[in-house]
Amino acid sequence: MPHNAPNKRLTAKDYPIAENRPEEVTGSRGKPLASLTMEAVLSGEVSMEDLRITPRALEQQAQISKSVGRSTLAGNFERAAEMTRLSQEEIMAIYELLRPGRAASKDSLLDVAQRLRDEQDAPLLADFIEEAARFYEKRGLFRKRY
Repeated sequence: MPHNAPNKRLTAKDYPIAENRPEEVTGSRGKPLASLTMEAVLSGEVSMEDLRITPRALEQQAQISKSVGRSTLAGNFERAAEMTRLSQEEIMAIYELLRPGRAASKDSLLDVAQRLRDEQDAPLLADFIEEAARFYEKRGLFRKRY
């Protein structure tokens, strides 16, 4: 189980989590869902950081997805949980690199994957980029097209 996952595995009966398991919903600074009110926002007690999606929330969604046999969706949520550790600039750079014809070589994608694995603790995202590198090589998508 991912490192930020809750102790109890969630299933479809827990969905939507905010309604059925509100005690499981917390912001990145630990604020519970009940404290995220308009009054708290207006008084400055709640900031954007409290409203951002957390790795735990995404991992919970992955658990629910797995419980109903949606493993592909679960994998997307798990990779998204890893992406929360990346800056917006890093995400956009990776996005640009993954567009066909943008990466110069397989090695350029593999370098990104290794950095994600080593420096960002993002093995699932690294695996995804390595898979893309193999596919792009097979399909000849490394040539500069633009």
